[in-house]
Formats: sequence, C-alpha cells, structure tokens
Amino acid sequence: MKLTPEQRIELHGFNNLTKSLSFNMYDICFTKTKKDREAYIEYIDEQYNADRLTEILQHVADIIGAHVLNVAKQDYVPQGASVTVLVSEGPVVEVPAESYEESPGPLPDNVVIQLDKSHITVHTYPEFHPDEGISTFRADIDVSTCGEISPLKALNFLIRSFETDVMSIDYRVRGFTRAKDGHKLFIDHEINSIQNYIPDDLKEEFDMIDVNVYQENIFHTKCKLKEFDLDNYLFGQSKENLSSGEEEEITERITNEMEEIFYGKNIYDS
Repeated sequence: MKLTPEQRIELHGFNNLTKSLSFNMYDICFTKTKKDREAYIEYIDEQYNADRLTEILQHVADIIGAHVLNVAKQDYVPQGASVTVLVSEGPVVEVPAESYEESPGPLPDNVVIQLDKSHITVHTYPEFHPDEGISTFRADIDVSTCGEISPLKALNFLIRSFETDVMSIDYRVRGFTRAKDGHKLFIDHEINSIQNYIPDDLKEEFDMIDVNVYQENIFHTKCKLKEFDLDNYLFGQSKENLSSGEEEEITERITNEMEEIFYGKNIYDS
C-alpha cells in the first residue's frame, strides 16, 4: 500500500540543509488613556487572532510548496496568540529554476518546489508602556525548511500581511547536504543580502541596515519605515485635537521608540 505524506516522511536522498527565516515585526502607536490602551490591545487581538494568523501561515505554506500536516493554535489571556504549522514535502516534485535566484517571492499563487520537512510558527506580543502612552504590537514568525528553496521566498507576502513600522529579519543556512561524489555542500544557493528578496517598492519605504557573516551563512537585515505621519500612530484620536506642544511631544516619544527598537538598545532618557 502506498503511504500518503501524512503517514510517512522520508529523509533519505533529500536535501538536508536547514534554512531558517525569522521575521520580527513591530507596530507602534500612541494611546493617550488607559481606555485607549485597552481598546488597542482588543483591536490587535481581534485583527491578529489565532484564526487570522493560521490563514497567513497557510498562505506561507502554499508559497513554499509545503503540505500541511498539523496546525496547533492558541489565543491567550489577557492577550496574544500563537500558531504552529507542521508541514512536509508537497505532492509536486518539479523544482523551478527561479527558486535559486535572489529575487522577491510571490504573493500566494501556484508555486512549485520540492520540500522535505518544515515548520512555520508565529507568536504575537501586544504590550504598552505603563507611563509614556506608547503601545507596541510585535509578531515573531519563523519559517524553517529542509529542501531546495529558501523560505525567503515567503518574505514578500509576510511583509505585506502586517502593518509594520520596524522589521528585523534573520536568515541562516545550517547543516550540510552531499553531492553524489560525497562532497559536502553547506549552502545550495547564492545569496548576497536579504534585501534582494524584498521588492523595490517596499525597499523604498524603509531605511535598511545589513549585518552579514557570509562564511557562516548568516544574514541579518533591519528595516525602519521612512515616512512619518503622526495620524498613523494615534489610536482613538487625531492630531487635529492636539496642541502644537502635545503633537511635538508625542512625535518625539514615538520616533524615539522606533529608533530604540531599530538599533536594539536604549538610547534616550525616559
């Protein structure tokens, strides 16, 4: 009897390189009152609940050509959600040549690739500053694959699935696979920068910094939104209702928060 992908996962003869993409995004806003903060958390929990996150991850699985084996999801109290998707090789074995090219991946479509085993996870962290009025939503997404294609092909879709002010993106290739003659291969595709997997229209919207360790196959890119319109960062109010002094103070608080998250350290005095 022939077994289905759900019943058996074969590793022998497959590409054993592990390629891991970690996509970390932040959405930042100003909530003036306790009621506004609670409303913001409620909005985030509704907008990015476990069902919505599952839908996003299933689209990622489609993009990388993975077969979904199992989905575990959970909404948390008082806030936040997690989803883990276990996937295996999809039913199609033909691998397109463009899979190896440094280029932005597609939005959900009929992508054909070969994949052995993988998992995709997301965890969300809505939170707020107790005194400064700053509320922050963070989502951590990990796509780990063994197979012919880099999970970076899902990056285009992931960025467009969230309202993002700051992003931190990591990509690493681990382990090795073998050529027919036994020669070890520690990476099976050329990569210069994660930025090459981000479409030009998105790159124009962000300031970006790369930190790459090529000899270790470790790549890191940080992104911060260039354009700043205070109305996009006010929850439950608009800048028309603010005095010039309030507008300046809130702008400074939000931009300081973005800078500290972007550079990963405390810069400004509280």
